Parts: sequence; C-alpha cells; structure tokens
Amino acid sequence: MALIDFGGVKEEVITRDEFPMSKALEVLKNETIAVIGYGVQGPAQALNMKDNGFNVIIGQSSAFKRDWDRAVADGWVPGKTLFEIDEAARRGTIVQMLVSDAAQKQIWPTIKKCLNPGDALYFSHGFSIVYKEQTGVIAPTNVDVILVAPKGSGTSVRRNFLSGAGINSSFAVAQDATGRAKERCMALGIAVGSGYLFPTSFEGEVYSDLTGERGVLMGCLAGVMEAQYQVLRANGHSPSEAFNETVEELTESLIRLVSENGMDWMFANCSATAQRGALDWRPKFKAAVLPVFEDLYHRVKTGAETKRVIETCGAPNYQEQLGKELSELGNSELWQAGKATRSLRPKEAARQITANTKGVGGRGTN
Repeated sequence: MALIDFGGVKEEVITRDEFPMSKALEVLKNETIAVIGYGVQGPAQALNMKDNGFNVIIGQSSAFKRDWDRAVADGWVPGKTLFEIDEAARRGTIVQMLVSDAAQKQIWPTIKKCLNPGDALYFSHGFSIVYKEQTGVIAPTNVDVILVAPKGSGTSVRRNFLSGAGINSSFAVAQDATGRAKERCMALGIAVGSGYLFPTSFEGEVYSDLTGERGVLMGCLAGVMEAQYQVLRANGHSPSEAFNETVEELTESLIRLVSENGMDWMFANCSATAQRGALDWRPKFKAAVLPVFEDLYHRVKTGAETKRVIETCGAPNYQEQLGKELSELGNSELWQAGKATRSLRPKEAARQITANTKGVGGRGTN
C-alpha cells in the first residue's frame, strides 16, 4: 500500500501500480463472478470486468423486462452469460449483490440457498450487512463477505473506465472464511476499474455514503440550487439568468477548477469580488447547514434512514410514486430551464457527452 498524506492525516491506499490488472487476473483466474442485478451499478461493473478479461455472468429476473432486455442489448447471452437470479448465484463463486438495497432484502433467501462454502459474497454498499436486523441479510460463516464501493453512479463508473481515468473506490472485508478475502476484494476493486482503492469498514462505508448522497452529493445540492433559483426569480431575474448563475456556471466551469486543483485554487482564480464574497459567506452557510448534517448523520447511524428506505422502496406502488416525484422535479421551471440551456451548448460537446454515456445505465450512487 502507498502511504498518502490527506491534509495532515496519512492513509494507506492501493494503486494500480501496486496491484496491477495482471495480478487481479491471476487472483481471480478460477472464479466465476455472478453480477446479480442489471439496474444501476450492475451494468457498469459487469461490463468493465468483462472488458478487462474476467469471467462474468449476469443474474437478472426476466420478469423485469427493461433490465433483462438491456443486458441482452449489451451483449449478454441468455443461457450462456445471462441467467435468472438463482441460476447465476448457483454458478458463481463470487456473488455480487448489485440489486437495490430494498431488493436485496427480498431476494436474500434465494441467494442464501445458492451459496457454497468458500464462495464470496460481494457488496458495493454496506447497507444490507450493517442493518442486518432490518434486512435479514446474515451471511453464512463459511463464505467471504467483502465490499468494493465505487465513489460514483453506474454512469460514472463506466464513463471513467472508458476514458481510462477510473473511479476511486473504498474496500472492506467483513468476514474472511477462506483466508483469501482481502486478496479477492482488492482484485475485484481493480477489475471493476477503480482508479485507486482505500480501506474502510462496512459501517464506515454505509454511514458516509448515506450521509453524502442525502447531503452534498444530491439532496443538499438540489435543495440549495432550488433555493437560490427561487430567490433570483422572485427578484425579477429571467429563467436563463437564474439558471446560469445557479447551475450552469457551477457545473460547466467552477466545479472543474475545484476538481483540478482544489477549492482554494478556484477561489484564487476568480475575480476579487467573487473571492471576497465567497470567503465572507462560506462560514454563514456552514453554520446554517451544520445542524442539518448532524441530524442527518444521527438518523443514518441509528437506522432511521434505513427504515425509511426499506418501507418506501419495497412498497408495491413505489415505482409509480417515484415516477411522480421525479416528474415533479424534472418538470419544475428550474430544470426545464436547464434542458433549454443544454440544448444551446455547442453541438460537438453534446455529441461527446452522448458518446461517453452511450449504453451506460445508472440513476444513483448505489
């Protein structure tokens, strides 16, 4: 492992140089990797592993025709590399649980029956294992239980792989039944296209992930955008002006500077007026949202958020309700203005975005 200084705190990470693809292929040469679920993370991780030369099969219920057809369109062959969930789980020596968290609870009795001593049970989210009292997912003692959690949606995992950049992932071992769990875990992290791997625990991963996606990554981001847009519109600014000052400049300019060199560098390379205002208002926003984040983390750690997910996402009418909520979001003036703005971008940029995401699924971080 490489020892890296993260702001004065040194952490060990695993890079591709230390654990090259050739080593991953050797570690997993006798393994059959059964990817269960072809919805969000499944397509990206499966295609990346397949492209890297690993033995991959898909387990997907044919009753969910959209996902089954997508797997077929991506080149998986029914009866050869594409199977019903139970058949794929029986064939796999590594069973990757990449269906949604709520669905994992539902299919666990089927998966459990298909596991053999020495198999590995793989997750990309600590949800089912950490909140086992609510999910009922308790692994047999004779299998490895491991985690590789890419820090991005399925879309980003595949897009970054195709660009050669990779995406950073955390990894963890909850149970080592074979003595090979950590080696298998790191090999799978490299196989799915990670840029580098950093160690965590199942608890650490799920607490940080649930907080992050409800907070800065998605929920907070959407909420603060809506708030600023609403204030600008209420004060007479046009939809185009409000959207550009709220979203477009962030996503098309400033966030890229942060990604390249950090927030301080971005501040230093903006106008003096913008710089002064940002420095003055940063502590005010922090003070305003810190109590919200403390409440959020408490709800995550105590399982309140898990209970909410299981109850709502497992409901029979959930997809219908989800469609209504997403439609309300997408049809708001803010995101209709965004649609219009994107249509005005240079056509070459639009074609490049389409090329990078063609055939890539994924609607969330899990």
